Amino acid sequence: MNTPKTAFIAIVGKANVGKSSILNKLLGQKIAIVSSKPQTTRTRIMGVLTTDDNVQLVFTDTPGFHKPRTKLGEKMVKAVSDSIDGVDACLFVAEPEGELNPAELELMEKIKKGKNPAILAINKIDTVKDKEKLALRIAELSSFYDFSAIVPVSAQTGSGLDDLLSELKALAFDSEHFFPDDTLTDQPERVLAGEIIREKMLRLLDKEIPHGTAVSIEKMRERSDGIMDIEATIYCERESHKGIIIGKGGKMLKKISTYARQDMEGFFGCKINLQCWVKVKEGWRNREGLIHNFGLD
Repeated sequence: MNTPKTAFIAIVGKANVGKSSILNKLLGQKIAIVSSKPQTTRTRIMGVLTTDDNVQLVFTDTPGFHKPRTKLGEKMVKAVSDSIDGVDACLFVAEPEGELNPAELELMEKIKKGKNPAILAINKIDTVKDKEKLALRIAELSSFYDFSAIVPVSAQTGSGLDDLLSELKALAFDSEHFFPDDTLTDQPERVLAGEIIREKMLRLLDKEIPHGTAVSIEKMRERSDGIMDIEATIYCERESHKGIIIGKGGKMLKKISTYARQDMEGFFGCKINLQCWVKVKEGWRNREGLIHNFGLD
């Protein structure tokens, strides 16, 4: 057997660049929720990949780096900075086109100060028809930081991910593995269940309403017949939002619950009996106690 190797890698980048999608693809299993809305990921999510050649890569998927407007936003940004400080390498994810925003430039400065190696993954290359633009993008980003490798990828199609994995494995050092080889994530089942529900709200609800929601799993218990009962409370910030989440005749809440249950059954490998309720907690994103209670600190 090959000598065991390990690397702790932080996945960083601006909001909605595809960090969670890349992590899910690399792991071959969905552990981080994905939506088209920015700031989907709120906390650090650890994913563990142990390969056949005895390399263990411990990924930290971080929230999108942005200018915070609430106490929750401040904690999300702090999670990114803390992650960069405590890893062996960074995977910086960027888009193939568009102007670099201040958050991306600040992130690259933080990586420079950390002096750890960093790989650049240019995601969403399936959206670029003119490959000359991709070459210009690579040159532009290379001028800001001396990346140890630059890999164009598409989390959507899977293109380039094998090459990316090879480059990430090259950063691993001789070390016994820190986690059992079958470990996938550090996220408790309750957290994963809550995140699945939140993902469905992000996909089904418009504008800012999903960002003002949090999910608390009140009960998670498996029956003797193998069915798992899950009771969840969705918290929102306004009474008007509660009505939208529930929908006319309860149709929206039923839709959210149905899609969430289907995903949970696939992930947990059993039948799920999911019950969801909606409650109002005004301004919870600026209340330290509630942020803590929801496990978002």
